[in-house]
Amino acid sequence: MNAVDRSAATSNPSVSGPPARRTRRWPRRLALSLTVLAAAGVAAYYVYKTNFATDPLANLLLAEATIGDVEQSVQATGSLRPVQLVAVGAQVSGRITKMKVAIGQRVAAGDLVAEIDNLTQQNDLKSAEAALDDVRAQKRQKEATLAYDQWVLEREEKTLAKQATSRDSWESAKEAVETTRAQIDSLAAQIKEAEVKVDSARIDLGYTRITAPIDGTVLLVAVQEGQNVNAVQSAPTIAILGRIDRMLVRAEISEADAPKVKIGQKAVFSILGESQRQWEAKLLSLDPAPDSLRSDSEISSSSSASSSSSSSTSSTSSAIYYYGRFEVDNPDGVLRTYMTAQVRIVLGEAKGVVTVPTAALSAPDAAGKRSVEVVGAEGSVSRRVVQVGLDDKTRCEIRSGLNAGERVVLGRRSAETKVSAMPGPPGGL
Repeated sequence: MNAVDRSAATSNPSVSGPPARRTRRWPRRLALSLTVLAAAGVAAYYVYKTNFATDPLANLLLAEATIGDVEQSVQATGSLRPVQLVAVGAQVSGRITKMKVAIGQRVAAGDLVAEIDNLTQQNDLKSAEAALDDVRAQKRQKEATLAYDQWVLEREEKTLAKQATSRDSWESAKEAVETTRAQIDSLAAQIKEAEVKVDSARIDLGYTRITAPIDGTVLLVAVQEGQNVNAVQSAPTIAILGRIDRMLVRAEISEADAPKVKIGQKAVFSILGESQRQWEAKLLSLDPAPDSLRSDSEISSSSSASSSSSSSTSSTSSAIYYYGRFEVDNPDGVLRTYMTAQVRIVLGEAKGVVTVPTAALSAPDAAGKRSVEVVGAEGSVSRRVVQVGLDDKTRCEIRSGLNAGERVVLGRRSAETKVSAMPGPPGGL
């Protein structure tokens, strides 16, 4: 460019090199965006054609029949307790002088648990023994008197035979013998009574030594040395023992499930601390009445009319449960008293059978038959009647009508599912 051209360009403000280049970039960007959108549309159409339009099964939700296990069960919540649980109490009143056990200690039947101050019981035993000795002495005295009275009677009989005495003297001697014999019989009865009192006093003295009635573990110590216990009205608890090598599970079974449960069925449970470990046992019993029977107004003599009405109302509005019981060994001591057990009572189980998701089954028809939609080898779908066995509400057993490996229809995809399945344009445009 010569000097004249540069001067003209400078003097004309409408002529500018760089702004002209910026104006030419916008058509390029617009063309590029249109090209990308067109490519995304073509890709989406291709995906739709290949995945949906050309595949007749694309709108179906399918599942395969597999070999597996099916278990039908009843769920329940239970609590653990030892098979033997004994509250060791005091049968005499007094002060605890010795406490021989501690919580967690294992004891055998007959082991000393505690001792109560026995001075009162010792004195009672001595008094009873003294009373017994006194009655025995009286009896010996009367026996000596009887011997003398019998000698007198024999003498009177001899003299009466010789008419050397009066009949009145003979009758008096005979009466004395009979009276003494009656007194001896009375004293013999008193001796038996005194012996009973001695035995009772000796037993009471033995009660001051409290021993374990069973082999077990000390679960609770209720008193301390120096504490006074009063056994006048009720036997106070000294300690609680339990056999924890074998535990009893009490499972609360709802009234809806109770008719399905039978004695002898397998019971499986786990505890909250070890949810992966399971214990198995057999159901031993099922209560014929719920525990709420204790508060029934018909058998509670202390309830008033108002309380009876409220009790009746509460019993009808609250849930009803029946206790099912079973036992399980506890050699390692993992199971502890009053732990919560998550119980499963097995009503039936089938192992190594053909199973399909329960959602694949149709509702029973008028004849009670159920069917599934089966996908054929060429992609065709046909309905087939099957014989259903156990159903755990997730998978069910197919006893006949279907083979493992065959595909069944669970449902059909909605239009929204198809649209969401198609990928969006690249780059987020």
